[in-house]
Amino acid sequence: MIFNSPAGQTSRLTGWQRRFGHTRVLGAYVLFAALISFGTLAVFAALIQQPLVFPSLGATAFVFYFSSNSVQAAPRNVFCGQLIGVVAGVFALFVFGLLDAGPDLVGVSWPRAGALTLALCLTLAAMVWLHVPHAPAGATTLIVAAGLITAPSQLAILLLAVLVMIGQAILINRALGVPFPLWGPRGDASA
Repeated sequence: MIFNSPAGQTSRLTGWQRRFGHTRVLGAYVLFAALISFGTLAVFAALIQQPLVFPSLGATAFVFYFSSNSVQAAPRNVFCGQLIGVVAGVFALFVFGLLDAGPDLVGVSWPRAGALTLALCLTLAAMVWLHVPHAPAGATTLIVAAGLITAPSQLAILLLAVLVMIGQAILINRALGVPFPLWGPRGDASA
């Protein structure tokens, strides 16, 4: 990603890219931006002992800082995609009678295999139908359908973590002049 705004203005990082090379600067930017945003959430997760950090949020951080102008990085798509993943995961647990079951830590039962498959397929299709693609949400729905995070309070905290990371991405990207939408993808009439 070259750090240019849609109007052709350069970001604060463009000069660094010219001087030190595109890949070095982009890698350093991803490193430090993710360290700030994910690290902050990890510290709070440890303090409150709640799932503020989860695997698919790491993938979301990469999308936010590596390809901030992509459709997948738009805050609307990130939040809606993750919400769809949570809802589809819970729905799949319900369909297969696993709402009160713990995770299958060794092996996978037939009902769990069905719940995982249904959750992923529903999440992917719903994101397409609703025009809110965010690939990391596919991992979120699998976390839920696997029974790893299922309590309503945990699911609410998971979505809160998504909102916090969206806010961090807006602040970090915009503070350095990196183009980043406030809600919908750039050029989207519904944004």
